[in-house]
Amino acid sequence: MDAGTTAYRQATALTMEGVHHSFGNQPAVREVDLDIAPGEVVCLLGPSGCGKTTLLRIAAGLEVLQRGRVTLDGGEIAVPKGRHVPPEKRNVGLAFQDSALFPHLTVLENVTFGLKGQPAHQRRERAMTLLEQLGMAAYAESYPHMLSGGQQQRVALARALAPAPQLMLLDEPFSSLDARLRDRIRDDTLHVLKKVGAATLLVTHDPEEAMFMADRIALMREGSIVQVGTPRELYCAPCDPFVVAFFGEVNEIQGVVRDGRVQTPVGPVEAGWLPEGSQALVMIRPEALRITEHFDPAPEHRYSHVVMAKLLGRSSLLHICAHGEDGREAHLHARVPGVFLPAEGQRIDIHLDLSQVFVFPSTVAGTGT
Repeated sequence: MDAGTTAYRQATALTMEGVHHSFGNQPAVREVDLDIAPGEVVCLLGPSGCGKTTLLRIAAGLEVLQRGRVTLDGGEIAVPKGRHVPPEKRNVGLAFQDSALFPHLTVLENVTFGLKGQPAHQRRERAMTLLEQLGMAAYAESYPHMLSGGQQQRVALARALAPAPQLMLLDEPFSSLDARLRDRIRDDTLHVLKKVGAATLLVTHDPEEAMFMADRIALMREGSIVQVGTPRELYCAPCDPFVVAFFGEVNEIQGVVRDGRVQTPVGPVEAGWLPEGSQALVMIRPEALRITEHFDPAPEHRYSHVVMAKLLGRSSLLHICAHGEDGREAHLHARVPGVFLPAEGQRIDIHLDLSQVFVFPSTVAGTGT
């Protein structure tokens, strides 16, 4: 645990303890423990149907807590068959994929809507400050139908932030935007969230988005949290094959532990923590395979070779056939920065970056997300 993670443990804005929720006989969330510190951005990440939106709705008060306990800034806001603070009294800001702006109100009126009880000049000043931070001040007198999808999303975020909530809850707020616009709005959103200092829970199914936005990621599967940690911890120290596979394509090789190692067609991999003779699953990220062309014409040796090479823009993807010293063969994918397009059949040498290789007890059936 790094120093930043330790700091988050010292105080919490939102705490969820033993939260369990079912729809009929189908559990959606299973005994989840999660906390968020003031100013921290935590991403609930996982595939569709894993329970992340249900968990966010429980935090918002949109679902009545069935089992567990939820506190906000130390005070109970949800207890089963007991206290249930309604959403409008939780001091929580909500922003969803559908911006749901009021069509008959201007941008400025939308943002000031939740600031009733304040003098008009204070409401306007607060709204204009947020619109300025999100690059929307020039559209203050425009109506929602006059804005693009990205602009509407910025206004929705400003409206949610206007009452200065203790907690921001964002449910896939960028998923309907095109890739280039999404990147820019995510960046602007993160800067504003950090500037206002609100604790934030963001739901997403996009690993790259979670790694960009989050101080910590809670990766979910089938209603449970598989691993919580910083983006670096989940990417570089995954606790489960599911965690490795969720962050991108991965090569999988089955092997047997011999003398504390697993022999693979791309070289030996340490596995001394697994029982001798046990089955192991070796997971190799495509970027872990360092490829160089080999021009030695010696015909008697079976060299690894290129099956296909594709340029993907900032990187090249190589389909390769790897031949191990023990005669084993494996078809793998390698990702190389920049333009690197060896010809089909080109002999290659493969060097393994062990920091991007992970070994687990084998389930034989494989992993997949």
